[in-house]
Amino acid sequence: MDFKGKKVLVIGLARSGMAAIKVLRRLGASITLSEAKNRDEIKEADDLEALGVEIVNQDMSVFERNFDLVVKNPGVPFRTPMIERLNERGIKIITEIELAYIVAKPQHYVAITGTNGKTTTTSLVYEILDKAFPGKAHLCGNIGIPLCETVIENNLMEEEGHYIALEISNFQLINIDRFRPEVATIINLTPDHVDFMGGLENYYKSKTEIYRNMAGGDVFILNRDDPVLAQYVEKYPVNCRVDGFSIDNENADCFIRDGFMVINGEKVLPLDCIKLVGRHNLQNIIIAVAAAKALGIGNTTITDAVSSFKGVEHRIEFVREINGIKYYNDSKGTNTDATVTALKSFGRGVLLLLGGFEKGLAMDDVRRHLGCVKKVIGFGACGPRLVKELAGDDGIVVTTLDEAVAEANKIAESGDTVLLSPTTSSFDQYTCFEERGEHFKKIVNSL
Repeated sequence: MDFKGKKVLVIGLARSGMAAIKVLRRLGASITLSEAKNRDEIKEADDLEALGVEIVNQDMSVFERNFDLVVKNPGVPFRTPMIERLNERGIKIITEIELAYIVAKPQHYVAITGTNGKTTTTSLVYEILDKAFPGKAHLCGNIGIPLCETVIENNLMEEEGHYIALEISNFQLINIDRFRPEVATIINLTPDHVDFMGGLENYYKSKTEIYRNMAGGDVFILNRDDPVLAQYVEKYPVNCRVDGFSIDNENADCFIRDGFMVINGEKVLPLDCIKLVGRHNLQNIIIAVAAAKALGIGNTTITDAVSSFKGVEHRIEFVREINGIKYYNDSKGTNTDATVTALKSFGRGVLLLLGGFEKGLAMDDVRRHLGCVKKVIGFGACGPRLVKELAGDDGIVVTTLDEAVAEANKIAESGDTVLLSPTTSSFDQYTCFEERGEHFKKIVNSL
């Protein structure tokens, strides 16, 4: 598509909207930005207007104007009067992902979607790609780096053959047109974003858009352990090669046997090199390994990358092992579901550090998963209540995270795990969960 002189409306700024504007400006488009914020609330307003961008509000009159194309920020709901009006008028709407794809030279895209596990899987795919193709691998998408930004900063409109690990949400999959990954997966399907999507059917269907354009030698990695996903790939068939994987049994192309991940009949990855814990992470890793093999990457490179991968920061993140005691930072565990997922990752000997801002969350679900827990240690504003509800007099209550780690170290023995998984937010003592996690790692690394 020739963008020179074309009238393009960008709806919603944020980082992805700004990245789209930079791409469009380089291609000579006439750009209008429609933002919900007032002009004086847009800190980039002066810079945008200096670039020739017209800034308008989101009054319905804006959407009666004539545009050749609309680029919609994924955070803008697709079921709104303004979007419905553009559709009625037949004006093409795409997302930033689609824009980047159509303006870039051909690249190797590994696209990862699903309800849970996207960031961990995409991050590991990137680590493998970076070892295999140093200087030509990129991590972007829903992980926080717009694809348009990656295209601009790495000259991908002129240079081809790069390898892109792309986390992609259902919001970004709506309104794609030509986007076609070389390798893709839907990790799993569970209920989410129902309000935004108007129902589960819409949400699940949107995920299948990731493979809509795949064909021929492209590879779709299918989770054969997910019954909901099975229904949707039957309803919306995959038209390229399918490599199925299973953690539960060997009736798949990719599975686990005799301490190895086996990919299409080849023993590829020894399980004892994996630092991450939990069944959910075995799933994430086998997807990354299958994707790497689909791209022809060697086993040694894959093993080296997996061996050094500690996971996503602050999410069941392995920090250090001291005298046989392992320390994990799960500061991102800011609700009970997250802490339950963390507890399911360990077999025994867990010293659970939890507490923080008092949200008033019930601990019933956490209590049902305390089989692996050796001691509950509470800190912060809600620490006393959590300990009382989970462990009664057998628990330990302290004030600070420093004190909680010190108490854990008095009790821990070789083979045990010290797990920070607070179940709640950090705002009683920290500005954010990241600050809390960094503090925990600093304490552990100073032991």
